Amino acid sequence: MAKVAKRMAKAWDGLDREKLYTVAEAVAELKSRTAVKFDETIEVSMNLGVDPRHADQMVRGVVALPHGTGKTVRVAVFARGAKAEEAKAAGADLVGAEDLMEIIQKGEIAFERCIATPDMMGVVGRLGKVLGPKGLMPNPKLGTVTMDVKAAVEAAKSGQIEFRVEKAGIIHGGVGKLSFDEAKLVENVSAFIDAVVKAKPSGAKGTYVKKIAMSSTMGPGLKIDVASLNA
Repeated sequence: MAKVAKRMAKAWDGLDREKLYTVAEAVAELKSRTAVKFDETIEVSMNLGVDPRHADQMVRGVVALPHGTGKTVRVAVFARGAKAEEAKAAGADLVGAEDLMEIIQKGEIAFERCIATPDMMGVVGRLGKVLGPKGLMPNPKLGTVTMDVKAAVEAAKSGQIEFRVEKAGIIHGGVGKLSFDEAKLVENVSAFIDAVVKAKPSGAKGTYVKKIAMSSTMGPGLKIDVASLNA
């Protein structure tokens, strides 16, 4: 713990914890302060003025980051016949029907995105209690219940990410790696924030975006100036 505390103290050295940064300033600060041997992930947290317990205040969607996430995304696809072959050709990691359902029921969830053709939802629906809590349940609104499995798999593999508001009204998203060029990170962060803003639900009242913070995996959390985004 002492080593962790020392590292964080060094990461914060010279920083004002109350300062509001532009996205570009925050990216530059985080890139200049990395002190670990692995490629950290840049994460964005948004505190929204919504109560997701109400259906008309739920915030959920997908965004295609212009420069990807820097991570390898494993994709599972529920499909049969020609659509199953299409999914495999597109690069899906797991493809199946009842056999895939049985694997998941055993607790083996070796994927980060789940896609299904509409005719397979009867099978997928039996996994609701397993996939639902993990945010992996296919959803037509997110483009993960579709007959165009090729496009869905390719989108997931190329850097499309899902976002969903948590109980406290907070959304988190990993938007790239610290090794990315500053300009690319700024574009990814901006795309993520813009997608969340555009997903504003009809029931949201008052200030929608209250606070935004950005951090690297092992770095400090910097406050983002919301007003600068509007400018």
